[in-house]
Amino acid sequence: MQKIKKGLIEVYSGDGKGKTTAAIGLALRAKSHNLNVCFICFHKDIKRYKEAEILRKVGIDIFSFAEKHPFFEKVDREKLRKECLDGLDFIKRIFKEKKYDIVICDEILISLRDGFLKEQEIIEIMEGKPENIELVLTGRYVTEKIIEKADLVSEIRKIKHPFDNGIKARKGIEY
Repeated sequence: MQKIKKGLIEVYSGDGKGKTTAAIGLALRAKSHNLNVCFICFHKDIKRYKEAEILRKVGIDIFSFAEKHPFFEKVDREKLRKECLDGLDFIKRIFKEKKYDIVICDEILISLRDGFLKEQEIIEIMEGKPENIELVLTGRYVTEKIIEKADLVSEIRKIKHPFDNGIKARKGIEY
């Protein structure tokens, strides 16, 4: 049963830390209000991300597509493109099911930035979103057309980051 009358499209982008963290916070807030949440990751092996366990424990469904990240791993570009397209097909299927109130597509904009998805393919997802589903897109990159189509766009800008001083990602903080 859908609980949102008018779902919006939210985008969390920029080069700063916190886009996924914001999406997870929204997922937890929504679940605490008995909304059904689907959290879909792109370019993340969710077995490695411990927050996936917590999301599942509280009843948030979590899925992963194109688990390899082109920045950190050598990837087969054609295979990764197909996996990203599989993710889009999955999103279209769950839109038809109308089982979820909120669908979060974490790092989908990385797929766009790195050429695994095309801008028009993401816009089609945005345009195909049912009226009563909130859609959230995250990732470091966003185009003007996606910004125009979205209802809420937050840019998370890096001012200073420990990585710039050689401090590597820390378990429990950055991942």
